[in-house]
Amino acid sequence: MEKLIITAAVSGAEVTRDDNPNLPVTPVEIAEEAARCREAGASIAHIHARLPDGTPTQDREVYREIMKEVKKRTDIIIQFSTGGAVWMTPQDRIQPVSLSPEMCTLSTGTCNFGGDVFMNKWDDIEFFAGEIAKYGVLPEIEVFDWGMVETGVKLIKKGLVPKKVNFDFVLGVPGALGATAKALSVLSESIPEGCSWTAAGIGRFELPLGAIAIAMGGNVRVGFEDNIYYSKGVLAENTAQLVARMVRISKELYRDVASPDEARKILGLR
Repeated sequence: MEKLIITAAVSGAEVTRDDNPNLPVTPVEIAEEAARCREAGASIAHIHARLPDGTPTQDREVYREIMKEVKKRTDIIIQFSTGGAVWMTPQDRIQPVSLSPEMCTLSTGTCNFGGDVFMNKWDDIEFFAGEIAKYGVLPEIEVFDWGMVETGVKLIKKGLVPKKVNFDFVLGVPGALGATAKALSVLSESIPEGCSWTAAGIGRFELPLGAIAIAMGGNVRVGFEDNIYYSKGVLAENTAQLVARMVRISKELYRDVASPDEARKILGLR
C-alpha cells in the first residue's frame, strides 16, 4: 500500500472554546498546533481562520498571517478551506486562495449541514475551480454526500481540475451521508483511476472510519474541526493527540506514514 497521508483539521468553523477550551484560534495558536501535528505524524494542515473572538473568517489577511506563522515552524503542507462558514458568500470563501497555498478544498455540492444548508451551486463550483487553477493551487474534492463525487468527476472530465486529485469523504454530518463502511467502500470505488481519497469521520465516527480507511489503503483526516473528544466524554488535548492515535493504528496495520515531502510526491505537488 502507498504510505498513509494524515490531514490535521486543527480548528474548523463550527467548534468554539465553549465546546473545547483547547481550540486554537489565533494565527500563532493555529500554527503551533499545525507544527505539533507535523511532529505527531500529519502531512497536511487543513486550516480555517478565526478572528480573535473565535468567529470564523475567510479574510485573506488573516490567512496570510497564518501561512507566515506555519511556515516559520514546519514543512507541513498548508491546505486552506474554501468552505468557510455556511453564511458566507462564494466571494468571501474564495479569498485565501489568492495567497497560493499548496492545497485548498473544493466542495462539490449542496447538502443539509445540521440545522443549516451548505450551499454550493454549480456556477459557484465552477467559479471556485477557476480561481483555484488561476493561483496554481491543488484542489481536494470535498464530498459530504453521494452526488458530490459525480460532480467532482464532471469537473475532472471538463478539465476544470487536474486528473489526479484527492477526494475527501466527510461522513457523518447530520443531514448528509452517514459514516459507514459501506458508504466509504462505494465512494472510494467511484472515483477515477489515479485519484486518491481520504476519510473524515465526524464526532464518534472519526476513530472507526479512520481505522477502516487505513486498512483499505485510503488516507485519514482527524482534528477539532471534526471531533473534539479523545474518548467518550473525554475532551482531546489537541489535534496532535488525535493524529498520534492514527499513527499508532497505522503501525499496527504495518502501514507507514508519509512525511510532508512524501505526501507531496504522492499527491503530485512535486
